[in-house]
Amino acid sequence: MANYVFGVDVGGTTVKLGLFDTNGEVLDKWEIPTRTENGGCNILPDIAASIKSKLTERNLTKEDVAGVGVGVPGPVDGNGIVHKAVNLGWNRFDLKEELTKLLDGVRVEGGNDANVAALGEMWKGGGQGHKNLVAVTLGTGVGGGIIINGEIMTGAAGAGGEIGHIHVEDHETEKCGCGNLGCLEEYASATGITRLANRALQASDKESVLRNGEVSAKTVFDAVKAGDELAIEVAEKFGEYLGKGLAVIAGIINPEIFVIGGGVSKAGEVLFDYIKPSFYETVFHGCKDVEFALATLGNDAGIYGAAKMVI
Repeated sequence: MANYVFGVDVGGTTVKLGLFDTNGEVLDKWEIPTRTENGGCNILPDIAASIKSKLTERNLTKEDVAGVGVGVPGPVDGNGIVHKAVNLGWNRFDLKEELTKLLDGVRVEGGNDANVAALGEMWKGGGQGHKNLVAVTLGTGVGGGIIINGEIMTGAAGAGGEIGHIHVEDHETEKCGCGNLGCLEEYASATGITRLANRALQASDKESVLRNGEVSAKTVFDAVKAGDELAIEVAEKFGEYLGKGLAVIAGIINPEIFVIGGGVSKAGEVLFDYIKPSFYETVFHGCKDVEFALATLGNDAGIYGAAKMVI
């Protein structure tokens, strides 16, 4: 009987892997390097070899495995077709078919990494007990994953949930990484908060601890907690943009909960003090009944969500 599943989270630097039982308990987790050279042609063979090695180590066979779930940093549609993963060097191909072959017929499911992480947070993380949620990852960029009735919303080409690229500012002159102007990511990511802080420092003569060292999302929110007036203004601007962006999403998805993760979320619940005023001011009244929570799985959200895809 197939009592085990593997969850795989493919990142630009490392591939995280987890072995789970079908109740969702993680039994082992490890990492291998992501070899992106030569168009990423080694990544799937490396994953397959690592899984097979773990089966041998655990004295298991492929018949003991219910499936392998894989999260990928790029659009993946509901059929497991990757529609390009730039950071990995991948173009369009059938992830499910290719990895299934390498694993001698073991079932494979694939999804976008942010969507898969959202599924993980719903299952075993900050969104437990909810079936309709939006997970927001505030890191170098702004990622998102949308879960409706317990299922990932992938969209036609696997690009559903790209909330970091909601347009929130008409007067921006610096381009977002996606090539557009005024995306939410330009103000709510770690790099966006740093940009807001540097602009505030240039535009004001106010005293601030931010003038005395490195400016980052962490130093901004550390300064906020210490009562620094200029840092608080930056946090208010961040919260205004993110709150409005989440209000737009709420009006479309009507989630039960927003789960906030990523490096910026390490600032803690102080984030909600700045997000909620703008959110409640702009959200449609029928969508106001929503909770806010911090993600709890950290870097393991991807392997949990990937495992959940096959359970």
